[in-house]
Amino acid sequence: MDPVRKRVHLAALPYPGRGHINALMNFCKLLSLKNPNISISFIVTEEWLSFLAADPKPPNIHFVTIPNVIPSELHRANDFPGFIRSVQTHMEAPVETLLRRLEPPPTAIIADTFGTWAVQLGKRLDVPVASLWPMSATVFSILYHFDLLKENGHFPADLSERGEEIVDYFPGVSKIRLADLPSFFSGNGLQSIEFAVKSARSVDKAQFLISTSVYELESSVLDSLKAKFPFPVYTIGPSTPYFELESSVSNDYLRWLDSQTDGSVLYVSQGSFLSVSNAQMDEIIAGVKASGVRFLWVARGDDDRWKDVDRETGMVVGWCDQLRVLCHRAVGGFWTHGGWNSTLEGVFAGVPMLVWPIFWDQFPNSKKIAEDWKVGVRFKGAGGKDLVRREEIAEFVKKFMNSESVESKEMRKRVSEFQEICRRAVAKGGSSDSNIDAFLNHISGDSERNEIFRLY
Repeated sequence: MDPVRKRVHLAALPYPGRGHINALMNFCKLLSLKNPNISISFIVTEEWLSFLAADPKPPNIHFVTIPNVIPSELHRANDFPGFIRSVQTHMEAPVETLLRRLEPPPTAIIADTFGTWAVQLGKRLDVPVASLWPMSATVFSILYHFDLLKENGHFPADLSERGEEIVDYFPGVSKIRLADLPSFFSGNGLQSIEFAVKSARSVDKAQFLISTSVYELESSVLDSLKAKFPFPVYTIGPSTPYFELESSVSNDYLRWLDSQTDGSVLYVSQGSFLSVSNAQMDEIIAGVKASGVRFLWVARGDDDRWKDVDRETGMVVGWCDQLRVLCHRAVGGFWTHGGWNSTLEGVFAGVPMLVWPIFWDQFPNSKKIAEDWKVGVRFKGAGGKDLVRREEIAEFVKKFMNSESVESKEMRKRVSEFQEICRRAVAKGGSSDSNIDAFLNHISGDSERNEIFRLY
């Protein structure tokens, strides 16, 4: 082993949110599997360390902490714009202090793009920064070119009147309705759009852009980004724990799945952040129960609405190994909010998705799932102001899980094709596998090469 490679020390800086942390941690695990001589310092708040400390990780990934200078993760959803402001204003100084004290000094920083100050911090420390974008490349292009919406009179806009208008001018992005853009036209999304655009534009000063997408899934938009930037753009997705699937695991919910027939179970998980209203959740639960479809449901907190569920009809858990569940032969459908990590896990597992978007990038992701890729369906009325009733939900679920219908067979065929695309990408020599090798070679090279990429 070249002695230079042994001195590579990466600092990993996630945005403090579950989906962001998972994406960056999975990428770090992949890097460590590729080169066990790399040392990775994974920077989190003390609170996040308490959430993550028990999770298994390679010995060359180490948690390092900053004080709890931002609001608690447990209350982040109560004031999302306020949380963003806190991340922008309160994290940079303690992270800089920590980075200056790390020994050996970091060779490079891998920072979530939503840490808008990370690129400039790297410049002050004379350390190259790889900006990791944890959403689709499509959403990156939309935010990076956000001014095009204003120039074309599409922002601001009232979606109740103009939601069906078509946007066709984002580089590499297929035609999309205003209503299918990220939810930045009102509410928390509107209050956060300046931050999101600033995040995307911060990539201009980075030394790498790392996308958690798969090149073959978004080749057009990724080609446009590669033509735009003077530095490497690497797709390394899906940034999910597929590399851990071969390990043997046994627990209560997996044993329950073992007892079910192939493709008969609907897996329901609506994410770890925002949720629907209590009234809508009542209707969703009642509708899924009334459908007669067996389900495995991830539900947060204690809830009396589950007290009549028995193992004949379904199972409710507080947490599960999502990708392992999706890859189980008994799972035939995935009810999801449409977050990017979940979208890619559904595709990787080859499971059709029933999408109920709630916030932000979930809307363009659901459009991609239902219309562009045709590997799932989007629940009509989801995300709107009107309550979707249990009777409609029950019928929709029954139809979605009917594996004998023509529509279902076609959808399952399509998702199998996309599954194969993802698995080829991460196999040896595939696009994502090769990009991870290229990134490692770049940051593990000699001092002359490192000096070159500092000049991008």
